[in-house]
Amino acid sequence: TPTPIGVIAHYNLLERLEPSGPGDLYRARDTKLGRTVAVRLLPADFTVDRQRLIEGARGLSALSHPNVTALFDCGEHDARVYLAFEFQKGQSLRAEAAGRPLNVRRAVEIAIQIADAVADAHAHGFGHGGLSPDSVVISAKGRAKIPAFELASQSGFDKNDSSGRLTDYNAPEEARGEPPDDRSDVYSVGAILYETLTTRRPMHRGASAPSASNPKVPKELDDIVLKALA
Repeated sequence: TPTPIGVIAHYNLLERLEPSGPGDLYRARDTKLGRTVAVRLLPADFTVDRQRLIEGARGLSALSHPNVTALFDCGEHDARVYLAFEFQKGQSLRAEAAGRPLNVRRAVEIAIQIADAVADAHAHGFGHGGLSPDSVVISAKGRAKIPAFELASQSGFDKNDSSGRLTDYNAPEEARGEPPDDRSDVYSVGAILYETLTTRRPMHRGASAPSASNPKVPKELDDIVLKALA
């Protein structure tokens, strides 16, 4: 058993990971259940209403979707909020693409998995607001996994507190400082699909059809992507 580099509650921290979000992220061992988890330790000043944040995060336990990382636990440690998630072996969607357009069928397959997860989250009253090729993990079995943490923002976190959001793939209304809603996630899914097909992020105004950069993209897919970006 590796020597822990720290301890949070009943989790032995084994390795620091590169976070795609706020705070510190670790691979950890749950000493109660004997399983490997990912533990995120939020900044001390992340929110003024810790209890509401914890309750909002715990609400994620209602979600059970194969393309969403499961939330196991949430609490406080040394005046900081921690969250324990399902640990995923794999790489980011950006790493899988490696700067090249994905095969069209593969890009669509991943987009469908992300969209299905987002639709399920919306049905439970959660929005994401932080989707990007960096935050989506492709598991060792090739399945897309979206992080559950940002999903709590719509019902449990302060909508005016942007510290927990990734902003690279914000919808135009978010870029203008307006609050996001379910349509903002639709935009982000479309932006991710656009980039996996073309290697480029879409412009907020007048995005060209993906087939203009990748002639392998059929017109029917152009229409879907541009509708998501509208």
